[in-house]
Amino acid sequence: MSNDDAYANAAHIDGAEAYPRRWQEAAASLRAATAGEVHRRYGSARRQRYDLFLPEGEAHGTAVFVHGGYWRTLDKSVWSHLAAGPLARGWAVAMPSYTLAPAARIPEITSEIAAFLTHLADERPGPLRLAGHSAGGHLVARMLCPGVLPPPVLERVEACVPISPVADLRPLIDTEMNADFRLDTETAEAESPALLPREGAARVTVWVGADERPAFRDQARWLAQAWNVPLVVEPARHHFDVVDGLETADSALTEALLG
Repeated sequence: MSNDDAYANAAHIDGAEAYPRRWQEAAASLRAATAGEVHRRYGSARRQRYDLFLPEGEAHGTAVFVHGGYWRTLDKSVWSHLAAGPLARGWAVAMPSYTLAPAARIPEITSEIAAFLTHLADERPGPLRLAGHSAGGHLVARMLCPGVLPPPVLERVEACVPISPVADLRPLIDTEMNADFRLDTETAEAESPALLPREGAARVTVWVGADERPAFRDQARWLAQAWNVPLVVEPARHHFDVVDGLETADSALTEALLG
């Protein structure tokens, strides 16, 4: 039996088609109103760029948000509005893009995010806090797995919040999307945070919406159990609005990242 429906989100969210435009409009509004620099380079490839938003005064550190889209779609520009909560609490916010599948395989995307964080650590002082949604949740969790980040960078990661992460990639082998991922069992296992130990002292909180697809609730639970970390199931949230708390300084999601 195919896992395509199990991992389909838009088909099970009322009004799903309206979300991309809403995100883009909110993101553009924040970029227009916030100090910082967009399209900064962290590598030579076309999509190896990131946006940096700065709070008023000296930043406490830098919060990172890594976007989702099943490693195949979207980019940093769609999510700028999610910087609002951390900015209001005095944190700089960095949001990277990365090369998408099928042009890059998932291990290569993992390496790009590690390269981004290494670059960011050279550019920005202070602690790092990581959050990512869906495929981005997978990517920030992978940063805490052995051998991904250089030890001096890993030591600066104080907290990580994988939001609706894909933590075990093996079910994706049995989806049509795998034509782009080109996952086999060996690669899926090697890229699955739920099957790997974690390194470093970062505080980890796994986050998922109560109204998400059962497969995503399972994925979040698997990661939380494997790493023995808290799992928050946020009531009345689905896959497209589970990130909304990052827009607000005093939300539970922003507190999990920065508190």
